[in-house]
Amino acid sequence: MQEVVLVIHLMLAIALVITVLLQQSEGGALGIGGGGQGSMMSGRSAANLLTRLTTIIVGCFFVTSLILAWMAKQDSETSSVLDGAVAPAAIEETVPELPVVPQVPVSN
Repeated sequence: MQEVVLVIHLMLAIALVITVLLQQSEGGALGIGGGGQGSMMSGRSAANLLTRLTTIIVGCFFVTSLILAWMAKQDSETSSVLDGAVAPAAIEETVPELPVVPQVPVSN
């Protein structure tokens, strides 16, 4: 089930990028979908359609994000990061002592 929601989420992300890139920018620098005389839709109707489509896709993207987060929470084994923390006293007890290396006298 999680894989299905993840694939839908990725398809929505791609669709969102495409719809944002198709919109005519206010500055005129990045807009692909244009408002020329030969366009299929007029500038105003295209803007309304793309704006509504973007809003719908964003809403669906948000819902799938929440669903994926909820599914991840259900799959987690521990309830908190701090539950698995080790106390400092326990760490000191588990550190092994280093072996003692005998000193060799140096003669000059």
